[in-house]
Amino acid sequence: MRNYEIAFIVHPDLEDAAYNEVVERVQDLVKNVGGTVAKVDQWGRKKLAYEIQKLTEGQYVFLQTEMEPTSCTDLEHELQLNESIIRFMITAN
Repeated sequence: MRNYEIAFIVHPDLEDAAYNEVVERVQDLVKNVGGTVAKVDQWGRKKLAYEIQKLTEGQYVFLQTEMEPTSCTDLEHELQLNESIIRFMITAN
């Protein structure tokens, strides 16, 4: 098991309930691939450094996780399919 940080930006126009559902869904995805979530850090709505999909703001979320390196590809695939997530990045700590 390795430590990873998952950073993702959620669409800014989502209601609070839908936003929380997206965060919970990502945590469930980590657990489904055999990992654990150590910390959830929600930064809230911030201005993007550059325009993404004609959006200038996004809701930033960072997860500190522990999972197997082989699980990252499955997790990346699932994050790409989620239309509410406009960008994501998985880095090893």
